[in-house]
Amino acid sequence: MAAKTLTIDGKLISAEESATVLQAADEAGVKIPTLCHLEGVYDVGACRLCLVEIAGNPKLMSACTTRVREGMEVTTDSDRLQKYRRMTLELLFAERNHVCAVCVANGHCELQALAYQQGMDHVRYDYCYPQWEVDASHRLFGMDHNRCVLCTRCVRACWHIEGAGTKNVSGRGGRSKIITDLDDAWGDSKTCTQCGKCVLACPTGALFHQGSTAAEMQRDRSKLEFIVNAREKKQWSV
Repeated sequence: MAAKTLTIDGKLISAEESATVLQAADEAGVKIPTLCHLEGVYDVGACRLCLVEIAGNPKLMSACTTRVREGMEVTTDSDRLQKYRRMTLELLFAERNHVCAVCVANGHCELQALAYQQGMDHVRYDYCYPQWEVDASHRLFGMDHNRCVLCTRCVRACWHIEGAGTKNVSGRGGRSKIITDLDDAWGDSKTCTQCGKCVLACPTGALFHQGSTAAEMQRDRSKLEFIVNAREKKQWSV
């Protein structure tokens, strides 16, 4: 496969022509913040936190869905990008009911960690305070829509790693939510295999193990990556 030569933050690197800017940056040791990216499943550019500047393009582009090109000049950290990332994070906090102190993922939450990294100590926007329910009908897992950031990582893990197709997205805009089957109670699902891959994929406290208390949720996402890599390398026979 042919290689492309490009510049990321002034650093000359090479990457496979099929690579995304996010993959090329990661291989070069340049960390770009992201929330919806998950190793092992395709990218959708949902969170907009990995936006980068590309010379000659007035628009900000998502690093996870933009392919590398020969001679591309990429900037991953600038005042403009910091402003947009901070705004995006604040909007995510304001849209739903993220109360870190009483969340099962407190201390193990990617949204919380990104807020720390970006220096977010307050939210400038009015909180929406929506009335979202908690689905605790499943005997093993629960879904708290108040914590959801609609990254769709659980949906992609369910469809493309487990192959169950249980999780999906319903609604539009601010009323969008993750649903089980045809918006059924999770405990009534006939398609859920109870594998827990969606819980492993979740970056926040939206999906959790029943009985977990605040700050107890630690997820080992390397298990998902291991499964995908094993399939791609045909290490398992069917």
